[in-house]
Amino acid sequence: MDIEISVTITAPDGTAHTDKIGTFSKGIEAAGNIGLSIEEGKAVLLGIQQKVVAAQCEAFCIKRARCTCCDQKLRGKGWRQIRYRTVFGDIAIDSPRVYSCQCHNSPAKTFSPLNELLSDHIAPELLWLETKWASLVSFGVTSDLLKDVLPIDVRLNPDTIRRHLGRVATRMEAELADERYSFIETSPHQRAQLPNPEGQITVGIDGGYVRSRDPGQSHFEVTVGKSSSTDRPSRYLGLVQSHDDKPKRRLHEVLKDQGWQENQPVTFMTDGGDTVINMARYMAPASEHILDWFHITMRITVMQQYVKGLAHRNEEDAEKLARLLCQIKGFLWNGNLHDGHAAIEDLVIDLEDVETDYASIKALQKAALEFETYITNNASMIPNYAERRRYGERVSTGFVESTVNTVVGKRFGKRQQMRWSKRGAHLMLQTRTRALDGTLRGKFEQWYPGMKADADNKMAA
Repeated sequence: MDIEISVTITAPDGTAHTDKIGTFSKGIEAAGNIGLSIEEGKAVLLGIQQKVVAAQCEAFCIKRARCTCCDQKLRGKGWRQIRYRTVFGDIAIDSPRVYSCQCHNSPAKTFSPLNELLSDHIAPELLWLETKWASLVSFGVTSDLLKDVLPIDVRLNPDTIRRHLGRVATRMEAELADERYSFIETSPHQRAQLPNPEGQITVGIDGGYVRSRDPGQSHFEVTVGKSSSTDRPSRYLGLVQSHDDKPKRRLHEVLKDQGWQENQPVTFMTDGGDTVINMARYMAPASEHILDWFHITMRITVMQQYVKGLAHRNEEDAEKLARLLCQIKGFLWNGNLHDGHAAIEDLVIDLEDVETDYASIKALQKAALEFETYITNNASMIPNYAERRRYGERVSTGFVESTVNTVVGKRFGKRQQMRWSKRGAHLMLQTRTRALDGTLRGKFEQWYPGMKADADNKMAA
């Protein structure tokens, strides 16, 4: 069976040209012969792309060959060949250079029309694909993936993809507005005039650690968050606190993207750390700050493990301490801070009186003192967790714990022991969070309106 593929292009002046793309001889005896192979498909796509790009660029250059002011034809100076990288292969294009018209003052004596149209020499669709997949998997895997399924030039390598991702993330950073101390812009009277909000937003913020490539530092902390709305898609947030100077602005933009308005309740759930608390402070008028129950139980669990070890040496004291820990957990779960504080003080005092040769007794005493300070410092953020649970409200940032693993662990090489600079990790977090929550494509469509038009044409077809 012989197959011939051709493409017909109609220019803006109505002239139509038909060009043959390729011919194939296909058998019918085996499943492997049915349809185009990957290599044949690549050849067809590359051939069509070459004709389409050449025709579009030629039409654009013809249009720009006349002065936009006086419509006089511009004199040509010469031409050179440029390489335009697209999703379906690299295309060599003849780029003419013309003299500027004398009817008006121009900053340059000559100019190239295609430099205005193709300033980056890389198609937005390809830049989006590179950024998306490099945000989800390693640069090397991204390079191999694109080469396997698309007629991408063989010279594409992980370093090129890494540079392109850095350029996209840097552009995002440049568009971020200035940091502010408070983002509350309306008065109580103005908020009363706003329409009723559609639902409550819950924001969980937590931290994770990434191996550092800088000398003298083994790890540095990254902050990860997830904003969940009752009627809108969730959004992710990621940054390196020690590098970023706009953390509050970044969180504010995430809330605004979810359609948040200032009379809409926002619940911030954190681990009690100063950095994340300051990040959410003065963010929303109708806000509630809650200490994550998971971090409370995590500290109690650590002490319970020490008490189990103590039971082998001093069973009576260990049993008494275990009962105290259970009481503390129950008091805090029900929001009973008065009795909770008293039980924690009893725990600290009883530990001072314990006489044992247990090797970890000092570690247990230190954990109890730190827990007392932790609860005292965050007392205003401890609600009645049992009541919240009965009403179906969140009491823990377990959803953020999984977010930390999704955003940080699966891309920042926890197992492979990858090392990062603070800037590199911060930029990667900006594209990765958008790739995960599905907003990366929208950002590219904002930068390159033609991508949105192409999507509309596809839907119409």
